[in-house]
Amino acid sequence: MSRPTADSSSQYTPALIVRQASPPNLETPFYALDGRITPQPSHYVRSHFPVPPLDAQTWRLEVGGGVDSVLSLSLEELRAMPSHTLSATMECAGNGRVYLSPRMPGVQWDLGAVGTAEWTGVRLRDVLERAGIQDGALEVILEGADKGTLTDPGRTPGEIRYARSAPLAKAQDDVLLAYAMNGQPLTPDHGFPLRAVVPGWYGMAAVKWLSKLHVTDTPYQGFFQTIDYSYWQQRDGLSPQMIPMTTMQVKAQIARPAPHGSVTAESVFEIMGAAWTGEGEVTKVEVSTDGGEAWADAKFLDPAEPHIWRRWRFDWHTPKQPGRVTLMARATDSAGRTQTPGHDAGRGGYMVNFPLPITVYVKAQES
Repeated sequence: MSRPTADSSSQYTPALIVRQASPPNLETPFYALDGRITPQPSHYVRSHFPVPPLDAQTWRLEVGGGVDSVLSLSLEELRAMPSHTLSATMECAGNGRVYLSPRMPGVQWDLGAVGTAEWTGVRLRDVLERAGIQDGALEVILEGADKGTLTDPGRTPGEIRYARSAPLAKAQDDVLLAYAMNGQPLTPDHGFPLRAVVPGWYGMAAVKWLSKLHVTDTPYQGFFQTIDYSYWQQRDGLSPQMIPMTTMQVKAQIARPAPHGSVTAESVFEIMGAAWTGEGEVTKVEVSTDGGEAWADAKFLDPAEPHIWRRWRFDWHTPKQPGRVTLMARATDSAGRTQTPGHDAGRGGYMVNFPLPITVYVKAQES
């Protein structure tokens, strides 16, 4: 019997799928998942405004607000600071939006607005320590050089820059200000010359073309913190309140077979995919080949590590009869969080982590 393998896509680098040409929003063909690290040319790209034309010689990172010393750091000065490298899975908060019904506004991502890269740069906490944080600091605002206007999901008050904030505790923990991706300088699409990498958080926190850090003693209420990239959550028995999106939800996705692909009847097909979570580690992946009625454990290809996906495989003995089959995968993490059916309406078009139905077709064996 035939056995397609997990390495069947390793002979070529597939082109990114254009979801929007300008500004560039480009999706990885998730069916081509191969190594644990996504090559830079295959990593998804998310942009809200046009790519700003920045020059490494004149660019500066301005650090201000509630600090003892206002800083203006060149790329050369940042490179002279102690460097650190980390691997992190980054998922766009809207990944999988195409699976929502009714259709939700926003870029219609399929499965490929997610990737894992090796990032090199300086720790945000080292930059903040150099500036000196004043008492009462609550958050650090990260602002990019990209700017523009929007009308969806709300109308911006004229031209704005892309910005998000992180609580001081997170900023002083593992946030990286990266100038290299997979050992190479950042490309313009990926935020050259400097971008934030916020391990465990959705990609909207990873501000690109980073130009300003501002320490504040009040909660940041910017457009991309409140109007966009926020969701309804009920707390303490009160009415739902809007809170900013942060941590990635636990999730498993099927890479192969691809949606609406075909497999041969009475064969063994190696279903392959990846699973990740924002906090802790993925401890289990289960696969269903009957639309969620029954589940069986998949086998991991990678060790458990924080903030980086684990690839997995499952040997599927395909049915004898040709027809349509719905495959699903679900993950559980070290905190016991698991994927449950149905999308939380309070999340709108974001944080899509219910087990996604992947339709494939079983075809008869060739005689």
